[in-house]
Amino acid sequence: MITFKMKLSYGLGALGKDYACAIVYIFLMYYFTDVLGIVPAFIGSLFLVARVWDAVNDPIMGMIVDNTRSRWGKFRPWILIGTLLNSITLIGLFYRPNGISTNTLYMYISVMYILWGMTYTVMDIPFWAMIPSFSNDKHEREQIAVVPRVFAAIAWLTLGSFGLKIVQRIGNGNEGQGFTVLAIVIAIFFVITSILTFFYVKEQIVSDVKAPKVSLKETFMLITKNDQLVIFIVIVLIYNLMAQLAIGVAIYYFKYVVGNENMFAVFTGFSGLAKVIALMLFPVLSSKLGRQKVFFMACSMPVIGYFMLFLSGLFIPENAVMVAISGIIGEAGSGLSLGITTVMLADIVDYGEYKFGTRNESVIFSAQTFLVKAASAIGGLMIGVGLSLVGYVPNVEQSAETITGIRVLMIGIPMALSVLEYLVYRKYYKLNNKYYDDIVSELEQKRVAEI
Repeated sequence: MITFKMKLSYGLGALGKDYACAIVYIFLMYYFTDVLGIVPAFIGSLFLVARVWDAVNDPIMGMIVDNTRSRWGKFRPWILIGTLLNSITLIGLFYRPNGISTNTLYMYISVMYILWGMTYTVMDIPFWAMIPSFSNDKHEREQIAVVPRVFAAIAWLTLGSFGLKIVQRIGNGNEGQGFTVLAIVIAIFFVITSILTFFYVKEQIVSDVKAPKVSLKETFMLITKNDQLVIFIVIVLIYNLMAQLAIGVAIYYFKYVVGNENMFAVFTGFSGLAKVIALMLFPVLSSKLGRQKVFFMACSMPVIGYFMLFLSGLFIPENAVMVAISGIIGEAGSGLSLGITTVMLADIVDYGEYKFGTRNESVIFSAQTFLVKAASAIGGLMIGVGLSLVGYVPNVEQSAETITGIRVLMIGIPMALSVLEYLVYRKYYKLNNKYYDDIVSELEQKRVAEI
C-alpha cells in the first residue's frame, strides 16, 4: 500500500536532491566563468573528463546497490550515505579558499567537481531505482513516478526563478559569498529531506526473481545486451543534452543577447511552472491518449516554444509575455518527457527480467544518472568551447558574432535535438501497448508459478 506519507516523503527527498543538483546545472558554469574567472574551454573539458570517469563508476554503483543486502533494504542505506557525502562536496564546490593561486584554483575546482559527481551517483541511483519496487501495475507506476518529478521540478522552478536574486541578497552584492551561503543552506535541507526518505519510503514489492550477485563485467553486459535500454540511453541522452544546453546558455542569452538579465527569471519561472503542471497532467494524458501520442507532444512542444523565443528575440526581445509563453510551451514538453522517460525505465526493468531472468533495478537505473551527467558534460563542453570560439568575454558587451553563436546554442541546437529524439523513439522503442502488456502478464504468471 502506497500511503500519502510515503509519497510525500519520497517527493520531499526529490526536492532536496534536486536543489543540490539544480544549483550545479543552472549556475556552476556561470559561477566558474563570471565569478571565479575560469576560462570557458577549460570548464567544458573538465565536465567531459568527469563524465568519462562516470561512465565507469555509475554502473559500478548500480552493481554495488544491487548486491547490497541489509535490514534497511538495498536502496535506503546508499541514499543516506550519498546525501551526506554529496552535501559536503556541494559546499566545497561553491567555496573559494582564501589566498589560493590561479593554478591551485583550477586544480581545486577540478577535484571538487569530480567528487561532487561521484557522491551524487551514490545517492541518485538508488533513489530512482526504488520505483519498480513500489508497484507492478503500469498505471500506478505512472502516478507514483510523477510525484518525485513534480517535487524535483519545483526545485528547478524556484531556484531558476529566484536563485540569482537570493545570491545577490545574501551575499550583499558579493556573488561568490552569496553562492557559498546558498550552497550551505541547500546542503542542510538536502540532508533533512533524505532522512525523511530513509525512514518513511520502503520497498513494497520484492520480486521472487532475486538479482544474483553480479560482477562488473556482468553489469556492463546487462546494459549492452538489453536492446531497449540501449535505445532508452540514446533517447534520454538527446533529451538531457537539449535541456542542459538550454538551461546552461539561458543566463548568457538573456544577459547578453536580450540585454535584460531579469528576463532570465521570467523565462525560468514560467517554464518551471509549466513543467510542474505538465508532470501532474502526465498520468491523465497517458491514460487517455497513450504514451506514443504523449511522446510526440513532448518532442514537438520544445520546437514550437524555442522557435517563438527566437522570433521574440529578434523583434521584441524584452517582451516579458512572449518570453513567458515561449518558456511555458517549451518546458511543458520537457515535463512530459520527464514523466514518460521515468516510467519507460521502470518498464525496461520488467523487460530485463523477461529477457534475462533477473531484476537489476539499480544497474538499469544507473544509466539515468549517468545520462544526466553525461548530457551536462557534453552540453558544458559545447557551451564552454562554443563561447570561446565565438569570442565571449565575461561582463562586457558582446560582438554580433558572439550573439549569433549564443542564439544557436540556446535555440537552434535544442530544436534540432528535440526532433531527433522523437525520430529515434518512433523507429526503435517497442515497449508500448500489447507487447509490453504481454510481458507483464507472462512475468506475473511466472511469479505465481514460483510461489
